[in-house]
Amino acid sequence: MLTLRGSREIAAVTDPLVAEIYQLQSDLGEGPVLTALSEGIAVHVPEVKTETRWPAWTERMTQYRVGSALHVPMWASEQLIGVLSLFNTEPNAFTADDEAIAYILARHASVAVASARDDETMAAAVDARKIVGQAMGILMERFDLDESGAFEILKRYSQQHNIKLRDVAQELIDTRKPRGAHSE
Repeated sequence: MLTLRGSREIAAVTDPLVAEIYQLQSDLGEGPVLTALSEGIAVHVPEVKTETRWPAWTERMTQYRVGSALHVPMWASEQLIGVLSLFNTEPNAFTADDEAIAYILARHASVAVASARDDETMAAAVDARKIVGQAMGILMERFDLDESGAFEILKRYSQQHNIKLRDVAQELIDTRKPRGAHSE
């Protein structure tokens, strides 16, 4: 499974060979998985040896024991988040029924990937909130400020120096120095 997260990321493979095939396409700048990613469409390669859409890819694929491939886009909230790829050593291995099943699997995988990303985002937000809260506590204790005053200092410093609020807070926690924040 290849996913998009700012850039391409191999999320999971069942065989190291699949990672090599993804890397090959990335290096060549062509191939069925890249087409599936760029166009958001299913790409069926019935017989790898006779494929003509991606000549460099077809030529290089002779080193692998892949006879056919099927790449199905994964969507979450109308956003393309990746591609589920299926490979078979035999040519013409995927039927219309197999493609229908691949779409169902891609939907399930999309839900799992989107859910995992939501969990990561939520965990990062909670972590950032804790860090900002600790930094505010340091400022409140050291400069006899209330919550809103401490937050305003962090926010103003973040904006003036174009540094993420979380990073300003982490620096304050790490160094115990407000880095000029108290005089602004």
